[in-house]
Amino acid sequence: MIKAENVFKVYPTRSGDRVVLNDISFTLERGEKLGVLGRNGAGKSTLVRLVSGAEQPTSGTISRAMSVSWPLAFGGAFQGALTGLDNVRFISRIYKQEYERNIDFVAEFTQLGLYLKEPVKTYSQGMRARLAFAISMIIEFDCYLIDEISAVGDARFHEKCEIELFQKRHDRAMLIISHDTEYVRNHCSHFAVLHDGDICFYSSFDEAHAHHMDNLHRQ
Repeated sequence: MIKAENVFKVYPTRSGDRVVLNDISFTLERGEKLGVLGRNGAGKSTLVRLVSGAEQPTSGTISRAMSVSWPLAFGGAFQGALTGLDNVRFISRIYKQEYERNIDFVAEFTQLGLYLKEPVKTYSQGMRARLAFAISMIIEFDCYLIDEISAVGDARFHEKCEIELFQKRHDRAMLIISHDTEYVRNHCSHFAVLHDGDICFYSSFDEAHAHHMDNLHRQ
């Protein structure tokens, strides 16, 4: 289980403190899939970073009784000067994984061929996306944090991602944020809307979507 209790996140700005998350509390159980809707700047990515542990809340606590992935966003937190293979080796070493097995999977999944031996900084956005997702799948987690996973790539690439995440890992917990509301509808069992630092939870996608659209129309 992941449990957030009275979480605040405040960022200082030149015009004063900006409250991004305002007294957020929720639990995510094993196997649950929570989809979070919200406009740009609502704090969705901040929430994911806090749950991952990449950032700490200003106040409040987040406890994790299961292993949690890094955010699966397709920006890719790579060492740009290293090759694709070197990045796989680096992650494998950190998580004490078998490098040769991992590189076989990454090579087959990404179909990058000889480009795996080139520096990642030379990759196109699509190539980085394929490498980022493949590296994320070589480590098994109890909970996956998914940040705009449908934002890049072609239909075949999306199909491969769907198989890896939602078929092979259907029993895992997931926290999913996306501007693609149909993606959230299709893959989540619980829903939330983040707006002006506050979060509301729904068991019905239609209710969550109506709240989200109302917020967008008020911008």
